[in-house]
Amino acid sequence: MPVIGNIKKIISDKELNPKSINEVLSLESFLKKLHKCEEIYEKDYSKIEFEVQEALVLRRLQQLFNITMLNPLWKDYISNSACKKTPKDFEEWQNIPLSDKNTMAEFFMEERKGLVVPLEYGGFEIVASGGTSSGTPAEIVYPIKELHDTYKLAGKFMGEYILKKHLPKEEPKWMITTLADYQMWSSGTMVGGVLQNIPDVNYIGAGPVNKEVYEHMMSYKGSKAIMAISSGIASLYELGIELNQEARESFKLALYGSGLIPQLKQEQLKQLYPNLKIMSYFAATQAETIGLQLTEESYLATVPGLHFIEIVDENGKWVKEGEEGELVVTRLHGNEAPILRLKIGDKVIRREKIDNEDLKTYQFEFIGRSGDMIHLNDTQYSAQKVYNALAYSLKTHKLLDLEKLATDIQFINDRKKKTLTLLVAGNQLENMFLLNEALLEKIFIDSLTGSLSLFNKNEANSHTIKKTGYKFNLKFVEKDSSELFKTAVGKVPLIKDLL
Repeated sequence: MPVIGNIKKIISDKELNPKSINEVLSLESFLKKLHKCEEIYEKDYSKIEFEVQEALVLRRLQQLFNITMLNPLWKDYISNSACKKTPKDFEEWQNIPLSDKNTMAEFFMEERKGLVVPLEYGGFEIVASGGTSSGTPAEIVYPIKELHDTYKLAGKFMGEYILKKHLPKEEPKWMITTLADYQMWSSGTMVGGVLQNIPDVNYIGAGPVNKEVYEHMMSYKGSKAIMAISSGIASLYELGIELNQEARESFKLALYGSGLIPQLKQEQLKQLYPNLKIMSYFAATQAETIGLQLTEESYLATVPGLHFIEIVDENGKWVKEGEEGELVVTRLHGNEAPILRLKIGDKVIRREKIDNEDLKTYQFEFIGRSGDMIHLNDTQYSAQKVYNALAYSLKTHKLLDLEKLATDIQFINDRKKKTLTLLVAGNQLENMFLLNEALLEKIFIDSLTGSLSLFNKNEANSHTIKKTGYKFNLKFVEKDSSELFKTAVGKVPLIKDLL
């Protein structure tokens, strides 16, 4: 039978367009649809051909579109766009307006008017984003039963494509997280939900650990994988200095979220833990497993059947492979509270698909937070690109190797005083020498010139940057310096604006 015939067997015409809340409540979960697809094609969904995956995902997106149109707020929101009816293909899907955290707050906070199934029906979970860039939490609502489906799906994928490679089968295997719920900032719950659904592992939801607890946990027999935010993984060097050799050798895999781990810290960790691999676990409260590094050298791979991932330009249209854009996510699971085309707040590069017998999925490369912009008057520059260029230039000039010195870095943009300062935090750095002022300005300006924001309409050259009147500084501070701005949950944003 042709692909479309099989897809219609999985999601029938009647299911495609539910007419009421009760019909939405009676729909099968999308996880069951994935299992039906596996039965038809007699293989795991992650191994099924892209033609089939894409046909099923399009059918599901059409169903989600029709579900949202039962809600007056969503109907009004979408009707004001170029999309007037159920999109017939991915091209028309791109006409649906993008959502963002403001949309999320309007639809799912206070009266929660964006819910298709009202809150009084029960069975929902409310969680909040920690707000790394803005510092402002934004709530979202999930149907609990389908949230748990996503945990199972992502957990199975991690077990098959990551844990199996790094944790030996013949001994106990431990999956540990130091994430914890913090005033409804529920990464501990959501990521923990995924991790405890990895087959054949023992799970510990440790939360923040001190030295004594960490040493006790690492004394358990068997191989360990630990998931934490990047600074949490970096801290395992100091916590583990007094571990015995057996305990240090048992730490096999570190998964970090929220930012990057400086090269210096990675090297220190690998010296202390000789068997350690360090890889990215890319997540957000709105989408608990967006991308995973399958090896230390790979890009971020998506979990097939979990989310629909788009990388778009300023008009909401897909960028080409190798191009940079905004990351947009539509959860494929969640009949009762869908949210379409949500901008997560990250810049990424679209990369080539993984297409082999063992796995067929999509990849992207994380560039930085969308809010990580350096504003010099009316022109915006990507803070991550500026830092990368600065680090490269200072190293090639044989002046400094920031990657080896820094435990944290942060740009402080004082817009009133017109000063841009790069704080470099690390051990015993306060007395580092100062660079020649003229050379430092040249390096800064050269770095800014090649780091314009993707969506910036202005041009930049050394002349226009000098006309802004900005002064540029490089300042070294101790790693625990109070000059380094941290959010309420301990994250270090790449850019801090002083207005």
